[in-house]
Amino acid sequence: MTAEFDRDASREPASLPEPPRRSGSIVLVLLVAGALVAVAVALMTIGKAQAQPYILGLLALLAMLGLFNLFAFAAGIIRFADRSADDPVMSRIADHAFDGLAVTDSRGHVVYFNAAYLALTGATSAQDVRPVERVFIGDPDVSEAVFRLLKAAREGKRQQEEVRVASPDGGHGRWLRMRVRPLGSGKRDAKYAVWSVADITRDRERQEDVFQELRHAIEYLDHAPCGFFSVNAYGELAYVNATLANWLDYDLAEIGSGGLVLTDIVSGDGASLLTSIVAVPGEVKTEVFDIDLKMRTGKTLPVRIYHKLAFGADGVPGPSRTLVISRARDERGDPERAAEVRFMRFFDHTPMAIATVDRGGAVVRANARLHKLAQSLNLDGVVGKPIFRAVNSRDRQLLIAAINQAAEGQGDIAPVDVMLEGGKERWGQFFVTTVEEGERDTEAAIVYMLETTERRALENQINQSQKMDMVGQLAGGIAHDFNNVLSAIMMANDFLLNAHKPTDPSFQDIMQIKQNATRAATLVRQLLAFSRRQTLRPQVLDLGDALSDLRILLQRLIGEKVKLDLVHGRDLWPVKADVSQFEQVIVNLAVNARDAMPDGGRLTIKTANVTAEEAAQLAHKGMPAADYVRIDISDTGTGIPADIREKIFEPFFTTKEVGKGTGLGLSTVYGIIKQTGGFVYVDSEEGKGTIFHIFLPRHQAEQEAQAEPHAEASSGNGAVREQGGAPKPRTDLTGQGTILLVEDEEGLRSLNARGLRSRGYSVIEASNGIEAMEALDEKNGDVDLVVSDVVMPEMDGPTLLKAMRERNPNVKIIFVSGYAEDAFEKSLPENQQFAFLPKPFTLSQLVAAVKETMAPQ
Repeated sequence: MTAEFDRDASREPASLPEPPRRSGSIVLVLLVAGALVAVAVALMTIGKAQAQPYILGLLALLAMLGLFNLFAFAAGIIRFADRSADDPVMSRIADHAFDGLAVTDSRGHVVYFNAAYLALTGATSAQDVRPVERVFIGDPDVSEAVFRLLKAAREGKRQQEEVRVASPDGGHGRWLRMRVRPLGSGKRDAKYAVWSVADITRDRERQEDVFQELRHAIEYLDHAPCGFFSVNAYGELAYVNATLANWLDYDLAEIGSGGLVLTDIVSGDGASLLTSIVAVPGEVKTEVFDIDLKMRTGKTLPVRIYHKLAFGADGVPGPSRTLVISRARDERGDPERAAEVRFMRFFDHTPMAIATVDRGGAVVRANARLHKLAQSLNLDGVVGKPIFRAVNSRDRQLLIAAINQAAEGQGDIAPVDVMLEGGKERWGQFFVTTVEEGERDTEAAIVYMLETTERRALENQINQSQKMDMVGQLAGGIAHDFNNVLSAIMMANDFLLNAHKPTDPSFQDIMQIKQNATRAATLVRQLLAFSRRQTLRPQVLDLGDALSDLRILLQRLIGEKVKLDLVHGRDLWPVKADVSQFEQVIVNLAVNARDAMPDGGRLTIKTANVTAEEAAQLAHKGMPAADYVRIDISDTGTGIPADIREKIFEPFFTTKEVGKGTGLGLSTVYGIIKQTGGFVYVDSEEGKGTIFHIFLPRHQAEQEAQAEPHAEASSGNGAVREQGGAPKPRTDLTGQGTILLVEDEEGLRSLNARGLRSRGYSVIEASNGIEAMEALDEKNGDVDLVVSDVVMPEMDGPTLLKAMRERNPNVKIIFVSGYAEDAFEKSLPENQQFAFLPKPFTLSQLVAAVKETMAPQ
């Protein structure tokens, strides 16, 4: 369908018909103007009357000629000549162009073509010229491209296609580049399309040759006896050859699809060596490293790499050119090289940062861990730079002194604990040793560094926990002693109230004593809450409902200036907690938030479920990964200064004025949450507010079902009173029976005995467990009830219970103590039944507990 095109420049476009050219003449214009002037002069000489008909006739003739020209111009018969169209230079450029050019009108007819177009389309004369779509209409490989070009021509768009045209004689054929575009942007020019056809066979052949050469080069590189890879500035592997992929047990197609980064194939901290090269704008650097590569199976491969980097003018590194030589054979065959490989592995894979330094402290050699440390501290480079840069300026002199001692040949240099440089608080321990005397000119000392940030944090956490436990033990001991004193005061106060009428002058004083004793009992309960030794009565709670019930109380506590927002999470998991103690936690935190916002603000309480995976990501110290329900109490107050943030949970610590706080509010929160099995943390920023995060463990129903039998056994038929709560009022608190009262505090024992006797009971007193057993023997075990303290000299309460149950398994007992029930329940044998009454208690509470326990079951 096509003819061979000879690109000989000597070929003339003689066969191209020359279009008629329009040309104008200035002489003709002058002649017409002269004739008109002559006629005007002649008419002026013959007189006005005679000239008038001629003048009218001449004007009519000129008017007719002008009107005819206007109609002819409008119909396109006459056109004003475009001087540029008649420019011989412009026309010859198109006529003699190497690319075939053709112009088609809106109907697809060719209105212009050049000689190259004739040759490329196989036309022998102007009569054989056809548009592009008719030339290649029979070639299926070209028809689709031509169709896209035709569509673009009709829509007035530009389009380009490259197609291969088969040769009629079965040869290699040709490659053609065909383009189409509108003739111009005007409405008339847009009807014409300009087609260009170029023979690009030689260009495609050259491209094919280059591609083949590139393919051969890649094939040679892929199967070279050494590995090769390229990594970009982001640490992504841009290329890995087949040899290296085979060494690392990776599929080459998998690597080519992307996704692998440098740390995927480099073991340990070796990647830090490759990224530690100091950037020098415009330079090319090549470094040699001995590292271990990491196979997909997890095994390591010892290699030596030649890492070449070219830096741009802005200092940004381009893709690397990295040659990899395996040293696995050296490890097996050459003992010296095997020893070198083992040493480099030890040097670069040790968890300590190691460097040799000169007398000035500049690093001579360093392992991968030190390079990684420098990068984490945002230090540019390691080798040749002072190692002191990694140390905070406050402690820098300590390390300098240690290196100076090593440079003088001293041994047994004490480790140096210093703070590291950087925005975050990080700590490190440096060990400095000297080198042999002959080597001190270049390397004066060896420095080992172990980061101790996590160890210090753990030590601080343990110390803080131990301190809180010690304070808790002290607080619990104080609370126990106070409870004994308060019990005696409250019991004696009850006797005074019974002996005086409200009309007596001293009755108000007695009531004042009662109120202050009750207030003191509240403070003791807070101490017990902090020490986690109070008695809790947990139950399954829906925190959303519990907080909603507290809303009105909280709003009254915080006042009108503070806005309260409760944001409940959806489908909250149940928790198991003492509802009154949980309410105490929320109230304490709300009151603290109110005091931190004297000018008003916002108090927000949020709840949400936290899965074990989310808890692990939070990484709160001491909190294991498990399911929790989270309560966030946040305010917009003054915040907590950083220097006192670690002390806020300590008892009696307060920043409030004297008389405005006991310092037990947050310590109570801490104790209750800990005793419930939860965790509490605080985030605060001065001037912006504080957030308390409380995590309570999720309650599982199956765990409750398993725990029920033991719970029933421990409580038995005993009546247990909530701490500080009053029993249900009874109309008759008198009774009969023999009670063995065991109490080591003589004053409290006598008051309790007096109170029980006043209600009709027979009381046998004993100061400890041994006396109680002797009294029980004297009565031949004929005792209806035993009321015993827990902590006593010689024989304590749990030991007394065991001894009594051996003689009389059905004996009933009430334990009274200033400690919580849980404090001694673990020392009892399983399935023991007893009742518990926490100190301090009033006479009515004691009598009610006795009567309820002695009642027939």
